[in-house]
Amino acid sequence: MKVDITDIVSNENKSVTKEVEIDLTSFDSKLGNFPIIKKTPFTLQLTNEENKHLLIETELDVTLEIPCDRCLTPVDTDFHISVSRKLPIGGEPVSEEDGEEDDYVDGFDLDVDRLIYGEIMVNWPTKVLCKEDCKGICRKCGVNLNLQTCDCQKTELDPRMAAIQDIFNKFKEV
Repeated sequence: MKVDITDIVSNENKSVTKEVEIDLTSFDSKLGNFPIIKKTPFTLQLTNEENKHLLIETELDVTLEIPCDRCLTPVDTDFHISVSRKLPIGGEPVSEEDGEEDDYVDGFDLDVDRLIYGEIMVNWPTKVLCKEDCKGICRKCGVNLNLQTCDCQKTELDPRMAAIQDIFNKFKEV
């Protein structure tokens, strides 16, 4: 969703509150395509501070469906996003010290979807588990070990010891 910020930028100390909703239905990245299950409308506060900065503030909750890192079962993952950004007004570039890019502002349009996409990316969890003691999937047969057991050999030998294992196997044949 794009929000026109022309009126706010052109009037000193003007503050506007808008009720907006993101148009994203899924989060697409190099990690994959993750459907957005729950999103609610949220309040976007835009403030012109002394014709120097545009302050963007909002809070929202979004739920994505992300597969478990061990067993690939879909897990509903909640993101609480809190945004407080200051952008320079008047075409001044964002300083490198800030380390932020304002790619969500195009001319006098604020792209709310791009802003929220960036926040989801920053808040992405390092590990998603369906439950704390998830057993994962079997490396050999691919069965979900949380749902059933398999008869595969569980012990895996160190590949550096394979030569010694071969010697023992030759002596067993004699």
